[in-house]
Amino acid sequence: MAIKTDELIKPDVLPDYSRRWRTRYYSIAGMALACVLIGLLALTIGSVRIPFTTVWSVILSRLQIFNITGDWTATTDMIIIGIRLPRILMAGIAGAALGVSGATYQGLFRNPLADPYLIGVAHGAALGAAAGYLVSWNLMGPYLVPVLAFLGGVVAVSAVYLIARVGKTVPTTTLILAGVAIGSFLISVTSYLTLISGDKMPGILSWLIGGFSMSSWDQVKLVSPYIFLGLVVIFFFARPLNVMQLDEEQAQQLGINVERTKLILLAASTLITAAAVCFVGTIGFVGIIVPHAVRLIWGPDHRSLLPLSALSGAILLILADTASRSIMPPTDIPVGIITAFLGAPFFIILLRRKKKTVF
Repeated sequence: MAIKTDELIKPDVLPDYSRRWRTRYYSIAGMALACVLIGLLALTIGSVRIPFTTVWSVILSRLQIFNITGDWTATTDMIIIGIRLPRILMAGIAGAALGVSGATYQGLFRNPLADPYLIGVAHGAALGAAAGYLVSWNLMGPYLVPVLAFLGGVVAVSAVYLIARVGKTVPTTTLILAGVAIGSFLISVTSYLTLISGDKMPGILSWLIGGFSMSSWDQVKLVSPYIFLGLVVIFFFARPLNVMQLDEEQAQQLGINVERTKLILLAASTLITAAAVCFVGTIGFVGIIVPHAVRLIWGPDHRSLLPLSALSGAILLILADTASRSIMPPTDIPVGIITAFLGAPFFIILLRRKKKTVF
């Protein structure tokens, strides 16, 4: 008996697949809209409360799309455009970088407990920042500390990679162990430099805790290209990262150059993490909380996991920064304290759940 062509295609399968992807696209669009709205609302909150209509009018007047005039003062304009907006943008950029970097590390190591600082980025950046505070010459002015922090993070990860490399391969376990060893050594050096820093100690400790109180438009302009480039590279490798969730050998058999993919993703993740922390300091738990929460809600497909982690990380740090300057105005609570306060219980719950699955 002949089989009709339309019997070979099951209409109920394709709509499910397309519906699933439509849902993810809608989720990405919804999260992007939520990120913008939360950023605009954050502009209204602080030691000086500003109405939302005033914030919207000031931004539209600066964009010069519409001919808008208002009765706001120059001080209000400075607070919105000169102080709060670059701070919110820096928080969003750093949150997106840490969220995507955490998702990438968790995918590479196939471990939901991995974070962007796993192989020494934070420890190298901390050592570079501490050295920047102690150096007496002022060749780079205010950019000495972030430049040395960025270089410290990159050099630390490079050293870990070279130590862990065996021939033409980099075993994941060896890479993690090398990261732990190098990180412990760098922590000890940074602690020693902090102890002998004298009057520079408050600055070092403030950087180590992390915050956005010193964010400016110049910092946003310097950091954005590096993070944007790294995000584009990581998003491009979303599908190979999905294949690598099976096993490295199986991924190799399916046509994925595992070592090259691993190197590129490690380099891109290191780039965006070092760029994110060089100005704002080491802000913990974002890279663990965000990707794992996104994975629980939307699934493990990195084609949607990565952009949703970027948007969720941006939202989380914008909210954390808003809380940091609103709880005890005009004093800023370091953002790292707020993320640790939220992240530590989440991390404990995650560990408990993992323990139950193992035993």
